[in-house]
Amino acid sequence: MDNQFTKEWLVTNGIGGFASSTVEGANTRRYHGLLVASLNPPTDRKVIVAKVEERLFLNGNYIDLSTNTYSDIVYPQGYKYLKEFNRVPFPKWVYQDQNFNLEKEILMVEHENATFIKYINKGHSTLSFEIHPLYVFTEYHTLFHENGFTNFFSEIKEDYLKTYPYYESLPVFTKWTKGNFMEARDWYKNIFLPMEANRGLDYACDYYRIGYITCELQPQEELTILFTLNEKLLENDISKCFNLEKQKRSKKATEYKSKFYKDLLVSGHQFLVKRKSTNSDSIIAGYHWFTDWGRDTMIAMRGLTIATGNQEASKSILSTFFDKVNQGMIPNRFPDNSDQDVEYNTIDATLWLFVALYDYHKKFHDIEFIKKQIVVLQDILDWHIKGTRYNIHVTPEGFLYGGQEGLQLTWMDAMVNGVVITPRMGCPVEINALWYNALKIFNFLCDALAFESGSKYDDLITKLESNFVNMFMNNEGTLYDVIVPNQSVDNCFRPNQIYCLSLPFTLLTKEQKKTVFNAVKSKLWTPYGLRTLDENNPKFESVYFGNQWQRDHTYHQGTVWPYLIGAYYEAFFKIYGDSVENKKEVIRELQSLKDHFYNEFGIHCISEVFDGKTPKQGKGTIQQAWSVSALIKLYSDYKLYDIDD
Repeated sequence: MDNQFTKEWLVTNGIGGFASSTVEGANTRRYHGLLVASLNPPTDRKVIVAKVEERLFLNGNYIDLSTNTYSDIVYPQGYKYLKEFNRVPFPKWVYQDQNFNLEKEILMVEHENATFIKYINKGHSTLSFEIHPLYVFTEYHTLFHENGFTNFFSEIKEDYLKTYPYYESLPVFTKWTKGNFMEARDWYKNIFLPMEANRGLDYACDYYRIGYITCELQPQEELTILFTLNEKLLENDISKCFNLEKQKRSKKATEYKSKFYKDLLVSGHQFLVKRKSTNSDSIIAGYHWFTDWGRDTMIAMRGLTIATGNQEASKSILSTFFDKVNQGMIPNRFPDNSDQDVEYNTIDATLWLFVALYDYHKKFHDIEFIKKQIVVLQDILDWHIKGTRYNIHVTPEGFLYGGQEGLQLTWMDAMVNGVVITPRMGCPVEINALWYNALKIFNFLCDALAFESGSKYDDLITKLESNFVNMFMNNEGTLYDVIVPNQSVDNCFRPNQIYCLSLPFTLLTKEQKKTVFNAVKSKLWTPYGLRTLDENNPKFESVYFGNQWQRDHTYHQGTVWPYLIGAYYEAFFKIYGDSVENKKEVIRELQSLKDHFYNEFGIHCISEVFDGKTPKQGKGTIQQAWSVSALIKLYSDYKLYDIDD
């Protein structure tokens, strides 16, 4: 298969929905579609419109511009006419040969389950044009197949369709600005989805055609099509709506000379969503299949909303999680479906809340907001000290302990068939760096508020400062990954110790930090992020691939995570200074990720993970919030945009 089939585009609507496919137009994932709607924002997502088939009729012959993959053939092969693709400000395609020149653009309506497609005849001859919309109606984790239940009953009007995929379902509306609709019902069977096959999942699906739109496009004439779940949008001139939406969402950060930084900001905006259940902002952890997670949100918002100065969104996100604090913990995950319970299986998300709030205070100096939350912060600390869910409690040495059989509580949270791959039960190193920071940040905020409880935890802080190095540092001057005080240590060399260098408050001396940093650089650093395990460890896995079992077993056993690069370079600047030369060195070392952002996998995206041994091709989700956030935060905090041209 052509390598171009691995390049994907993505646009989002700010409520959890999206449109996405490959640059060449062939759907290769179950998540690909022109309208993936969020019925209970940002959750309950369904694939509604899979794609459109496009064809021209010229000189007595049909020319197909669309592309589909089947198990033994690619048909049609419209990608051969694709001459240009641009992602900014929205995905745009140019199809061309000596007889025609056709442009196509796709965008979504912000905060609506609605997708526009606009075609412009840029050639010198009239084009006879057909558009064949292909529909599905399925939960976005599943594949759609022909069945007797889904009949796509349609009311066919002069310039729109009102379609009920099945009896008493939500209607789907299809509207066009020019042409006639010809009913011609048929199934497109056994579409092959190679990315699903690569992931060891079911990989064939079916699409349904109700009919097609025919029109004649004169030179410079336009055709706009709208797919939506909102009937009210049909009342508008959709061509004007397209242009207004494009103008509204095409605003650029012109004050920065760094194109990469400006494009990162646009990319990062895709993760910001409105949550209906809380009437507040949230952050999608990754596209295509993640929802909003507590840990990811706390880490990602540091770059996506705080470092960029978006106080309104930052405050709204923090408020959402403060409102959901229960037994001293914030949620690990808001569920995919609205009828499921919020999950709290995390030890680190709540600790990251303190770090995010510290950043928020440093950026916005919003004393009134901090004042409203200070009692909740104290309650969180008290719950952790006396003990909360999942055996999370403080040891006599002052360390934070957590974990019980069959549970995954840290960010290394892969679990297969009830088996936790990296359980890390005990006192993980980054958890205790975060625990120390939570205590110190509480004291810092109490001082800022003149809040009298600030000294309540001084004895506990002193215990941590006395015991941490003695019990976590090994003979090589690096840190154990997990300890159970006076019982056991896990000496696997992992990147979690980088947080002992990058977080606002540290338990290490400068020389100790240098030793740890140089070891991380030597053993874990790659141009795409940090490995999750030293290559010399017998459990190291070099490639992230295969079915769910295989992928989850390699997820944190060497696989490279780009988001860790943020903490790595924060540590570098803190230890060695943020001189212009050091900034230039960091920019040079980020070049591979920059190339990946523009040219590989998801276009204008940063992937979730890369292979451990020889990282190159992005894997996992094509667009991961904390991956993009890490770069935005580095560029924002250290003004790399001033020297990256």
